[in-house]
Amino acid sequence: MTVGSEKDVEGLKEIGRIVAQTMQEMKKAARPGMTTKELDEFGGQLLQSRGAVSAPKRDYQFPGYTCISVNDEVAHGLPGERKLAPGDLVNIDVCAEKDGYVADTGHSFQLPPYDEAIVRLCDYTHETMMKVIGALKHGVKINEVGRIVQREAKRGGYKVIEDLCSHGVGRKVHEWPQIPSVYNKNDKRVLREGLVITIEPFLTTGAEHVVGTGDGWTLVTPDRTFAAQHEHTIIITRDKPIILTVA
Repeated sequence: MTVGSEKDVEGLKEIGRIVAQTMQEMKKAARPGMTTKELDEFGGQLLQSRGAVSAPKRDYQFPGYTCISVNDEVAHGLPGERKLAPGDLVNIDVCAEKDGYVADTGHSFQLPPYDEAIVRLCDYTHETMMKVIGALKHGVKINEVGRIVQREAKRGGYKVIEDLCSHGVGRKVHEWPQIPSVYNKNDKRVLREGLVITIEPFLTTGAEHVVGTGDGWTLVTPDRTFAAQHEHTIIITRDKPIILTVA
């Protein structure tokens, strides 16, 4: 989506706040012994109370309100009867629609007791996302996203999941452009003012690709290594991007 009016900006900010607040409240509620389905249903209630609907459920018939991925599950984790355990690495991804506008956010964190290596992976992935966002504006090549993600991952001693991308958003869950997390020197596409996109690097302690599971949705690392993801929805401007997914 490319914003065309102040009404678009305000509508995107509203749904951005809603998904950010929902994700934060789900994180606070997550505890050992809770099933991922219970956590997801809590998230669905929060969205409903704010007049929003789950965009993956609406657009793809995803069997949950949110995606909840645990440990070696990288993305699209299917909520179910799995019980969260102490020390689990949890990723919550919330994408929702209100009044025709869609925003998407994600956050990886560890349940206590904390492991220094997992905490660092989560924190470093968030820092990488913010470095990418800080470098983007009108006229910057889209491949700059992949260049920065790969550079920062190497500096931190991590690998990049190469087959999961950032993407356009705003009216639907996935829109043009698809934005790889690896650098392609031949990609000449350029960011334009008003473009609405996500930035969501996936960094891991080993794997560079994901594989599917029997549920048809959940993506995992083939070597059982852990991955972290953080995601913001932003609007490209001629200066610093507008981050929409803030509470």
